Amino acid sequence: MMRTLMSVLMVVAALPAWAETDLASFYEVTTDGTSTKLKAGETGKVIIAIKSKNGAHVSDEAPLKIELSSKQSKLGKEKLTLADSLNAKKEDPRFEVPFTPTAHGSSTVEAKVTFFICTEKLCSRQVKNLSFPVEVM
Repeated sequence: MMRTLMSVLMVVAALPAWAETDLASFYEVTTDGTSTKLKAGETGKVIIAIKSKNGAHVSDEAPLKIELSSKQSKLGKEKLTLADSLNAKKEDPRFEVPFTPTAHGSSTVEAKVTFFICTEKLCSRQVKNLSFPVEVM
């Protein structure tokens, strides 16, 4: 009984390390098309796409969330899930969120992207922090 308990504890202790495995060669998070220069009062958009590579895929069963924040801009939405993706459920997720800067000068939109990338052998939680600088004229 004690040996079984120790085996279970060793497996449970190893789970967080396995779950946080970096599988960066299996995906790319892109922000192509995100607005970087705006006129005062103009609305831009933040674009985030998760592109899978090398036979991997973004899990449509595990949680996916994006948390957006900005001190200098009003965001169209601050929390996103897979349901907010512009693509069909079986395609790589792509998100667009409008934002409007509230002051002239520099503005920044921050994003924390959490998702699971999966291969034939495992699924691993990935977290990416992004920052989008915007020049407001």
